[in-house]
Amino acid sequence: MRYITRDLEIHLKQASRSFPVIILTGPRRSGKTTLLRKCFPTSAYYLLEDPDIIDRVRSDPRSFLEDIRLPAILDEIQNVPELFNYIRTKVDYSEKRKCQWILTGSQEPALMKGVSESMAGRAAIFHLLPLSRSETEKVSILKGGFPEVINRPIDSNIWFRSYIQTYLERDIRAISSIRDLTTFRRFLAIVASRIGQVLNRTEISTPLGVSVPTVSEWLGILEVTHQIILVPPFFENFGKRLIKSPKLYFTDTGLAAYLLGVESERSLTHSPFYGALFESFVASEIAKEQLNTGKRRELYYFRDRQGLEVDFLIPLGNKRLALIEAKASRTVRPADANPIIRLEKAALKKYALESFVVHIPIRALAGMSALRNDVKALSYDDISRIFAQK
Repeated sequence: MRYITRDLEIHLKQASRSFPVIILTGPRRSGKTTLLRKCFPTSAYYLLEDPDIIDRVRSDPRSFLEDIRLPAILDEIQNVPELFNYIRTKVDYSEKRKCQWILTGSQEPALMKGVSESMAGRAAIFHLLPLSRSETEKVSILKGGFPEVINRPIDSNIWFRSYIQTYLERDIRAISSIRDLTTFRRFLAIVASRIGQVLNRTEISTPLGVSVPTVSEWLGILEVTHQIILVPPFFENFGKRLIKSPKLYFTDTGLAAYLLGVESERSLTHSPFYGALFESFVASEIAKEQLNTGKRRELYYFRDRQGLEVDFLIPLGNKRLALIEAKASRTVRPADANPIIRLEKAALKKYALESFVVHIPIRALAGMSALRNDVKALSYDDISRIFAQK
């Protein structure tokens, strides 16, 4: 499989010079192991999923760690969280400040619990999502950004089917007592059909015949295993009454398209979900840009009860705010900026604004172009420019 350089590489290497521990989380098969072995090729590698290794660690964790050659990559460490305390002790007694322990995990709650209890102040924490458009132009709404799909798109349906099966049998059962995986699979498909919508748990629970608390629990599982992104409403109301529920997106639109039965570019552009999938794609690309530069994910939407809606709001620091509309078209018109302009009038007193309508790339047009007032038309290939504005 051809390796694609990841934007996070430079930040991992920089952190390795001053933190004794690096922790990398992200969804299964997003490329965490490949990235770390590329960044730290001389590090020993240990996969903590093999039952024999897990049994060995649990029976004698000290001996296991004593036998490790440092620096070391411990992959899927959430399977043996008891190692955290022993690693902390080794870190505290070591005179080396350069990175010696590189830890990965696909299930963030178990990993982060161990970090908060054992590694506070000792670890640099990063999150890796599937590939972004800035990393390869092969990333698309239809196929998404999982590295194995990018390298062999012809087998994408087989890959996504296998991915879901593995996800259900490993991740779901590892962090939840869910026994009815058939219903959970139906739940995945229903969630995909709500992509881009304000979250309504009752609408999801009713066709499944399960309770709203169960749906909330299952949505929590999808979020902490990085399958979905819940985008909250912006926290300032500008004197308006706001919708308070989050909007729902998929981290990878290729997986969402598979769950929706969208299998070709033609079926995508004719699908009733096309606009929602595009909006989800933009949300994912924004999140990737933030996480790939070592920042935390910070993304909101705006909708009030009078019908004014702006797809995304991104705090840029120093009272700067980006307002973004996602338009699933190569043709962007001045009217597409209307919601942003309406919101600008309410927000201008508090923030310096950068406003964009993000659209599908046009080969003959690169970069940004003025649309209306100070609103710019921006290809989704150039989302990084949002964060470069001064």
